[in-house]
Amino acid sequence: MSLRLRLTLLYSTLVGGILLVFGAAVYSLISIILLNQVDDMLAGTVQDIIKVTQVNSTGQVNSINLPALEMTANTYVQVWGSDGKLKSSSPGISSMMQPLDPLGLSTKAPIYRENTVNDVHLRVLTVPLQVGAHRVAMLQVATSLTVVDSARTNLINILFSSAVIAVALAAFGSWLVLGRTLAPLETVAETAQAINRADDLSRRIPYNGPEEDEIGRLIESFNQTLERLENLFTSQQRFLADVSHELRTPLTVIKGNVDLMRRMKKLDEESLASIDQEAGRLTRLVGGLLLLAQAESGKLSLNMKPVELDTLLLEVFQEMRILAGGKVNMKMVDIDQLQVNGDRDRLKQVLLNLMGNAIQYTPQGGDVFLGLTKIGEQARIIVRDTGPGIPAEDLPFIFERFYRAEKSRTRSKTSGFGLGLSIAQWIVENHGGTIKVESKEGQGTTFAIWLPLFNSDHKSQATVN
Repeated sequence: MSLRLRLTLLYSTLVGGILLVFGAAVYSLISIILLNQVDDMLAGTVQDIIKVTQVNSTGQVNSINLPALEMTANTYVQVWGSDGKLKSSSPGISSMMQPLDPLGLSTKAPIYRENTVNDVHLRVLTVPLQVGAHRVAMLQVATSLTVVDSARTNLINILFSSAVIAVALAAFGSWLVLGRTLAPLETVAETAQAINRADDLSRRIPYNGPEEDEIGRLIESFNQTLERLENLFTSQQRFLADVSHELRTPLTVIKGNVDLMRRMKKLDEESLASIDQEAGRLTRLVGGLLLLAQAESGKLSLNMKPVELDTLLLEVFQEMRILAGGKVNMKMVDIDQLQVNGDRDRLKQVLLNLMGNAIQYTPQGGDVFLGLTKIGEQARIIVRDTGPGIPAEDLPFIFERFYRAEKSRTRSKTSGFGLGLSIAQWIVENHGGTIKVESKEGQGTTFAIWLPLFNSDHKSQATVN
């Protein structure tokens, strides 16, 4: 059963229930009003009879004188003596010897009752007639309820017919309205099925209704989910293509050297060195991929402790100066004594990566600068070089995995895989900081790392996932 049909049935049932309660209340109210009018008429008739009734001095019931009644054909009167015999009755029922209400003759107070006599539905008022404390007769006044019963029947028919028509109209109207309202959901289902059949995540659900309602928010969320899935799928495809490309080169070199040594039927030191070098590249690639996978899955923990940044920078500076040899001029500028809360090894990994890139891409005799300053409540680390710079079109993408600005050039044996900056960005951001880059072609590149300073009141964390 569709949602549209279920909601239509629910709304129709609700309307029917409301009309049922309303109809019962109207029927009860009308019945009470009609019976009250009948009872008032009967009470008035009794009062008129009592006013003109006389009892002789002996108090005998046969001395009760009924007035000359000019009553409607639907009003009937009986007077019963204390001995249980009929003393008088109205002309319309003079031949009827049975009481209008047999049970009412035993009452000690006026009572209204309904009774059926000769298939006629009557409303009977029974009133004891007393002289002092002595009851001398019982007066019964009745009228036919045929008109009242007919009015009740007609009212029920009207209410039932109205309810049926109202429920039908409500069902029809709700079916139309729900069809229009739920049409976007049908579009969602069709779009999802089309995506499943065609694997086309670029499709989006059109919606012209108000964006702030529930369906608008649902479709917006669905489209955002599709966009994220498309980005993830595209990223996954690019990732697989990049990994395949990066693996192909070292594997090809290794296989070529092995084939060469087989043909030569002897070990070649140059070929073995090449194999060893390419195996090292594969090891670094797999290590970088595993590190990124652990970071994205939340399994890479950071051992957060107070870290003296100035000491760490001096350590990195000494190591990289030895690595650079005499190729570039290493310079330390503006170093302050600052402390942050972080993982010392991971922060060192970031600095080594940035410094290594700066040394690698800076030409012979160029300069590489490393600095640390305090700005507000943050520490800023600067790694700047005087290399060729990064093209403006490449800057927005350099933190993406496997992205390298020199992709069009022949890669050297020592070049990386485009994973270092992705890893660096993850580490910095999980320290609560940011990493930014500025570069102009021909003028060099500057990387800036911003980290929050360590607060003495801050409780260090054991791990950050």
